[in-house]
Amino acid sequence: MRIKRIAVVSIPVSDPQAAKDFYTGVLGFTVVGDAPFGEGQRWIQLAPASGETSITLVTWFPNMKPGGITGLVLETDDVEADHAALQSRGLDISPLENAPWGRFATFSDPDGNGWVLQQNAAMGEG
Repeated sequence: MRIKRIAVVSIPVSDPQAAKDFYTGVLGFTVVGDAPFGEGQRWIQLAPASGETSITLVTWFPNMKPGGITGLVLETDDVEADHAALQSRGLDISPLENAPWGRFATFSDPDGNGWVLQQNAAMGEG
């Protein structure tokens, strides 16, 4: 097999424009693409500035209800700074917690999709 990576993760949302505003304005994602996609729909693809994997905001999968995704992980090299920045942008994010593998906080997008912001512990710690 020659699978290299996960390229795109679909995130179910109720309002694509509101979700795009959240992911770009609050999380700082960049727009990879925003184009018509089928009748009355848009393909909105976003990614963290230095991310290899992107997300697409979907409304067309009947079995994917807005808010139905949890456990999506954003990795950072400075969880304290990013946590503070997200709070300053109005994000309701949990307090930072310690775990054997690093530090993390959780939050949800406007539809209730669950995210984790994490920083892994340095190798050899813990």
